[in-house]
Amino acid sequence: MAKQFDVVVIGAGPGGYIAAIRAAQLGFSVACIDAAATADGKPAPGGTCTNVGCIPSKALLQSSEHYEQAQHHFAEHGIEVKGVSLKLDTLIGRKDSVVKQNNEGILYLFKKNKVTFFHGTGAFAGQAEGGWAIKVSGKTEDELVGKHIIVATGSSPRALPGLPFDETQILSNDGALRIPAVPKKLGVIGAGVIGLELGSVWRRLGAEVTVLEAMPDFLAVADQQVAKEALKALTKQGLKISTGVKIGEVKTTAKAVNISYTDAAGAEQKLAVDKLIVSIGRVPHVEGLGAETVGLKLDERGFIAVDGDCKTNLPNVWAVGDVVRGPMLAHKAEEEGVAVAERIAGQHGHVNFDTIPSVIYTSPEISWVGKNEQQLKAEGREYKAGSFPFLANGRARALGDTTGFVKILADAKTDEVLGVHIIGPQASELIAEAVTIMEFRGAAEDIARICHAHPTLSEAVKEAALAVDKRTLNF
Repeated sequence: MAKQFDVVVIGAGPGGYIAAIRAAQLGFSVACIDAAATADGKPAPGGTCTNVGCIPSKALLQSSEHYEQAQHHFAEHGIEVKGVSLKLDTLIGRKDSVVKQNNEGILYLFKKNKVTFFHGTGAFAGQAEGGWAIKVSGKTEDELVGKHIIVATGSSPRALPGLPFDETQILSNDGALRIPAVPKKLGVIGAGVIGLELGSVWRRLGAEVTVLEAMPDFLAVADQQVAKEALKALTKQGLKISTGVKIGEVKTTAKAVNISYTDAAGAEQKLAVDKLIVSIGRVPHVEGLGAETVGLKLDERGFIAVDGDCKTNLPNVWAVGDVVRGPMLAHKAEEEGVAVAERIAGQHGHVNFDTIPSVIYTSPEISWVGKNEQQLKAEGREYKAGSFPFLANGRARALGDTTGFVKILADAKTDEVLGVHIIGPQASELIAEAVTIMEFRGAAEDIARICHAHPTLSEAVKEAALAVDKRTLNF
């Protein structure tokens, strides 16, 4: 006999597990289905983010940063370290341990909030009395019926046409997180978040890294001033970055990956590397969902079609996260998960796409929220800009990390903050203040009048706000 639930969530990534927990908090009976497994077959909830994305990549970034600091920067602090060596298996092991802790943490949260977890693949089986029938396929077979269904099946890495991932030489983000030995030469196709972060990890650990990007401009999605600073910093560190390239034939041999491409000037080029990371975007994961069984509508790009409230074309069927429109970001998925659970309860869930921050965890870190200068110019919006360099920030000097700046864009008449762009130390943490101000439609003057602790990196945000009115105090 089918097990009955008020809400059944398919997928336990950031959107799914958060939706399940919030729905349970609101008093619903909730089931969450996820197929991800550890090497020994145990449940591994958390989706791409926890297992092969956000969390493990940050663990490797932190470890590789420590390695580089010990090799090249400890001496600046009067700390002499000799004979630094890399134990890659320990480094990868620590990453795996961090992932495991997050997996177990989600399972604990399910238990704490009385969410029933099913380990397997969830698929629509049709309509049923009381809602929608969902078949769970795993070590055991189950049939669930949910009055409401939330689809949160996430996304998968996009492969180059004719070049499938083998995770040995041709790597997605998954394989790039567990290379067993530091490659001498590493190629990266795609200079987006994944390409730059993982390229940075292996460059710090000793690989010679070449990044090939099809777009003519580096980090075209970011503010141009930030992108130029990032390109300068990353190039200085040793990343070889080429933009405006057109990838041709890619051939693999037992020992190398050979890439033929045309550079921005139209010249034919060849590159031979030991490993190749392909990071050219992600595609919605709907395979095996049974969308065709119940007539769940997909859009022209393969995403589940939803309205502004994340409702699909089917009654009481919702979808959130990477599998629907909008930025493919874990925190966006979480916000949609909470909003949908609250909408099911008759509340007014809220997701403001205009204040979803973006972060790249390179060194220097890069973050932004709202509009950039090129967008405001294209819109014909009158604005004021103010910026402040970390070179003039006392805490940044003490840290020994003064690369970058904070930039604030505000409406020329009302002073409302329209966008904040940061490149520098702890940019990922500093952007939260900007998001808060923008959610309240605050002004640059509001930031400028808030007392910031001294000495802190956040003072650079205050000084950038002062710069909007051309009255910085420390630069």
